[in-house]
Amino acid sequence: MSDAAAPIVVYVDADACPVKAEIYRVAERRGLKVVLVANSGLMLPRDPGFPIERVLVPGGLNVADDWIAERAGAGDIVVTADIPLADRCVKAGATVLAPNGRAFTTASIGMALATRNLMEDLRSAGATTGGPPPFSPKDRSAFLAALDLAAVRIARGRQA
Repeated sequence: MSDAAAPIVVYVDADACPVKAEIYRVAERRGLKVVLVANSGLMLPRDPGFPIERVLVPGGLNVADDWIAERAGAGDIVVTADIPLADRCVKAGATVLAPNGRAFTTASIGMALATRNLMEDLRSAGATTGGPPPFSPKDRSAFLAALDLAAVRIARGRQA
């Protein structure tokens, strides 16, 4: 099977992913394959109109992240809020999206990592830093648009 005929794979860091329904919508419309990676059980759509795989990994630090990072590459999409995982996947050539629709790219991942590390250092020093803003309908909509656009761009690239 050639790359052009193979479905685009969407790897989902699924344990805390708030946009699984949106992923399923785009996957059905665009013919994507979805791989949900988690260390706990997940409900799957009853009769999906697209290939879906559930991968249960053992609990432990970065086990799901390692599984995804070992497989994701050019022509794949990774959905994660985990910045170190995003960094690994961007370096492997994957298209990486946060659940709020933000794309992690080679141009942006360095700053995202630096900010994450700074905030982690501040928290470990006892500073109260607050958390991310609440997930909103606007974030959900931005993600849906970003995933659809990423799928279209990858498909066009395969046809070229």
